[in-house]
Amino acid sequence: MNNLRQEHRAACHCGSVRFKVRLTDEFNTVRRCSCSYCRMRGAIAVSAQLSDIAFVEGEDNLTLYQFNTGTAKHYFCKNCGIYTHHQRRSNPSQFGVNVACIDGVSPFDFHEVLVMDGISHPSDATGGPKVAEFLRFSPAE
Repeated sequence: MNNLRQEHRAACHCGSVRFKVRLTDEFNTVRRCSCSYCRMRGAIAVSAQLSDIAFVEGEDNLTLYQFNTGTAKHYFCKNCGIYTHHQRRSNPSQFGVNVACIDGVSPFDFHEVLVMDGISHPSDATGGPKVAEFLRFSPAE
């Protein structure tokens, strides 16, 4: 784990899965995805390199869900069902971490959240990848 960035503590709802994480650019990478799965899950994620997450306890209490191409790996606590993180399809060298699992952070803390166009994922484009478009979502005031 890289020591230069702030270390955040995180856990699932029941506390059986606990981990430490250093984010790639703190909360500047906050985003949602519009793919069929993320749309139903509704979580807000931030980015971390694979090497920047360390499980304190309960890693064996995680379960994995994959769909479509099977590239993205979505992890959940087996007890409480909370999504903790996923290995990103658009950048498999990174995890997306559920901001709601990070101590002292709420998804309602963010006034604007980028929404990545996961429906038109660059990996699905014919003729080579294209840049994903972003939409802005602002909660009602």
